[in-house]
Amino acid sequence: MLTVDAVTVGYDPARPVLVDVSAMVAPGQVLAVTGASGAGKTTLLHTVAGLLRPIRGSVTVEGRPVSDRDAAVASGVVLVPQDNGLVPVLTAAENIQVTLVGTGTPAPSAHRRTAEVLDRLGLVGQADQLVEELSGGQRQRVAIARGMALQGTVLLADEVTSELDAGNRQRVLTLLREEAGRGAAVVFATHDPEAAAICDAELHLVDGRVESTRGDVTPARRPG
Repeated sequence: MLTVDAVTVGYDPARPVLVDVSAMVAPGQVLAVTGASGAGKTTLLHTVAGLLRPIRGSVTVEGRPVSDRDAAVASGVVLVPQDNGLVPVLTAAENIQVTLVGTGTPAPSAHRRTAEVLDRLGLVGQADQLVEELSGGQRQRVAIARGMALQGTVLLADEVTSELDAGNRQRVLTLLREEAGRGAAVVFATHDPEAAAICDAELHLVDGRVESTRGDVTPARRPG
């Protein structure tokens, strides 16, 4: 269970980017975080990923605090960033394999898992191409493949369908649902209302605050 409890985040405490945001995502659930550009979607995902520390409130995974990036990784939190975060001078396959080996996966298993996820994203033909040679949409799919290969407890996906055509957009949404199906808690930040509509629940942000929710999103508040 991922729980975000009354989180306030900001680089300047006097001007927070997120204010008193709470959310709960169970294993097997897909939560859409929606809102216009600047609403705080990426800030929320970066906070859950341990890249930003809240001024107030807390983030926990199965009751374990996510205090920083190391704690997030130890709790199985995987982030697929909007800017893809790939190494341009490595191939698509190398970007995934290096990450897997770096997290302790034996090389043969890393090679096998890399081939599997590239196939699921329709990228077998691009496995040996340098990332800098790929299109924006292909890079986005490689980043998604890398995130899926890590098989995290929590999968955070930040605007991962923004550069995709209709067919690949649907492919990615189906794969996010499959990630939930294996037991991950999936948080999908998107400005696309059609993509959000197929998620189990929705948290809509306006100027860093929760304006509305759909589904079972907000954790019960503790008394006192």
